[in-house]
Amino acid sequence: MTALTLSTAAVPGLRADAIVIGVAKGTASGSGTPVVAPGAEAVDHAYDGGLAGVLETLGASGAEGEVTKLPAPSGFKTPLVVAVGLGAQPEKDSGYAPEALRKAAGVAARALAGAKKAAFALPLTDAADAGAVAEGTLLGAYSFDAYKDKAEDAKSGKNGKAPLAEAVLLGGKPRDRAYKAALERATAVAEELNRARDLINTPPNDLDPEAFAAVAQAAAKEHGIKVQVLDEKALTKGGYGGILGVGAGSASGPRLVKLSYTSSKAKKHLAFVGKGITYDSGGISLKPAGHNETMKCDMSGAAAVFAAVVAAARLGLDVNVTGWLALAENMPSGSATRPGDVLRMYSGKTVEVLNTDAEGRLVLADALWAASQEKPDAIVDVATLTGAMMLALGNRTFGIMANDDAFRSAVHEAAEEVGEPAWPMPLPEHLRKGMDSATADIANMGERMGGGLVAGLFLREFVGEGITWAHLDIAGPAFNEGGPFGYTPKGGTGTAVRTLVRLAELTASGDLA
Repeated sequence: MTALTLSTAAVPGLRADAIVIGVAKGTASGSGTPVVAPGAEAVDHAYDGGLAGVLETLGASGAEGEVTKLPAPSGFKTPLVVAVGLGAQPEKDSGYAPEALRKAAGVAARALAGAKKAAFALPLTDAADAGAVAEGTLLGAYSFDAYKDKAEDAKSGKNGKAPLAEAVLLGGKPRDRAYKAALERATAVAEELNRARDLINTPPNDLDPEAFAAVAQAAAKEHGIKVQVLDEKALTKGGYGGILGVGAGSASGPRLVKLSYTSSKAKKHLAFVGKGITYDSGGISLKPAGHNETMKCDMSGAAAVFAAVVAAARLGLDVNVTGWLALAENMPSGSATRPGDVLRMYSGKTVEVLNTDAEGRLVLADALWAASQEKPDAIVDVATLTGAMMLALGNRTFGIMANDDAFRSAVHEAAEEVGEPAWPMPLPEHLRKGMDSATADIANMGERMGGGLVAGLFLREFVGEGITWAHLDIAGPAFNEGGPFGYTPKGGTGTAVRTLVRLAELTASGDLA
């Protein structure tokens, strides 16, 4: 990953491949001369105070995501200035929002792929701003090239640029405890989020449930996390009918992985549960053509939970965090679960399977009940669960459902704080009747309209009585099939990792009831 350092060095004498500065919109509409953001004073001074005019001549407006490159002024040791758009100017004395800084840093990091060193002279008012720039830089510099022929790429000039090697954050205080802590936090969170991205992007022939469990075991050993892996034999003995039913059609057996991070100072316990379908064909209820190619991403929820638990351990948070990874491959075969079959779940309830492509809720149901047996203070599950949620909220926003309105609001606030767009969704009681079954306790399908909410109601059936619970349906933002934007790459995004980490931090500090 990109190396990060803090520096108070003067910009003109700094040796680097580029200096990154911020530029904002001159007016709310974006018309007029763009405004050079704080941090770029030395560069502006070298242009005799005319840098904004030069940028305007080059077509810059300060819009979010915009990149303008120009030669560095005479006398600078750095040859290039990279001006990146911050969007609208903040109100007087309020400073730029952390998310604006994250996005700008991420855009700059992507634009500087192939560079060895860049100095970031973006506006920093405190350690939190430095953390936002650091996080955006590390996430924006991400690339997944494990399966690329690097020699061939370099020869052809395609995909041959390595990520930015080093980023120097100017305006930071290298010896200040708060600034150092902000960089350490950003590094831990970004590294684990990028690890989640790697898992999501890994082809399913190389990441089956057993392989995912092995990755979790290795990370747990490295970071002092207790790990337990239930294989087919243990799942059968324990009665995990949901996970076994989904994995029955695959040559790769399912797994339930439990990761336990504990702190001697913890007063609260959070459980995170992740859907980990390493490949989803739809099972016997096959997905239609054109819907299979990206189904390696159906384990994004488990990847997010895994990354969040490891990040909590690396940060040494004063909260106990248990992660449950419900891992299976959903394939059609002679041994696969059929529409019409009835599964007996770990909770003892029976489920009539009407559609084998509604499999995520089945593995989550077993994991939710397992998590409930430890009676945590709250459970949050994360899953690429329904196409209906994508229809409702689009490709960049995840839905939040909960059995407690206050907790749903707290999760929403945490998501917005860290820059992960989310929206609270209801659990209408009238939709529950659609899952009534004449054969079993409940069916895994209900009304078509409001399908994302129906899935949430199904999951609620498997949460222990009296336990606060929230469900994050990340089907939209988990995998970006379009072009990169901000600090978000094409492919696996690692969405929900930062929300989970923030919830753990708030719980540790006592700010989340």
